[in-house]
Amino acid sequence: MAIEPVSKGVCLVVGAGDGVGGAIARAFAAKGLEVCVTRRPRHLDQLEALAEQIRAAGGRARAYGVDARQEADMVALFETIEREVGPLEVVVFNIGANVRFGIAETTAQVFSKVWEMACFAGFLTGREAAKAMVPRGRGSILFTGASASLRGKEGFAAFASAKAGLRAVAQSLARELGPRGVHVAHVVIDGAIDGVFTRSIRDDVEGLLARDEILKPDEIAQSFVWLHEQGRSAWTHELDLRPWAETW
Repeated sequence: MAIEPVSKGVCLVVGAGDGVGGAIARAFAAKGLEVCVTRRPRHLDQLEALAEQIRAAGGRARAYGVDARQEADMVALFETIEREVGPLEVVVFNIGANVRFGIAETTAQVFSKVWEMACFAGFLTGREAAKAMVPRGRGSILFTGASASLRGKEGFAAFASAKAGLRAVAQSLARELGPRGVHVAHVVIDGAIDGVFTRSIRDDVEGLLARDEILKPDEIAQSFVWLHEQGRSAWTHELDLRPWAETW
């Protein structure tokens, strides 16, 4: 993937793992943005490897070990990027927090932690992005959703409530910030995604790929780039990505 040489601002990806988050970071770096990637501090080695991969391809990238649930840490992260890296043009919130427990086995601690990771951290990310972008009258805030953003399923009460809450946060931000020049989008990734996790639990991934029945991280990432680019003419989107129609 060729890297565009001229810097076009900064992209922050909160929750940049080895799947969709990493693909989003690479895609925006290829468009000429300097990319900042975050995960919890214990994953800093993997983050540094991702940043080095982007730099090796000719892009610009920095890694930050941050727990997105901690308000003070998120405030400091945004202040550091704006001061030391440059103006944030794109902020992507991509933390998953997908867990499955029957309702009787879902403890208060599990429910609270999933909500903190998938919803509260998204609120903090959106709030701090708004503080940076609104005075400039431009920018994109993009949230990664899931099937659970739209419907609950057995065993996913904690995850579905958090992702549905994140979707509501995104909708509220879109209506508040859109008229002020900030583009907000929520992306529902409605289907299985090819990657390390999916391949660890399924043995039919190659067949799914051959039938175009599984989503590919690099293609999902291009949808995020497209959404940012649409921000020049529209300020609110909800994009539904799915490999096939499902009936529930």
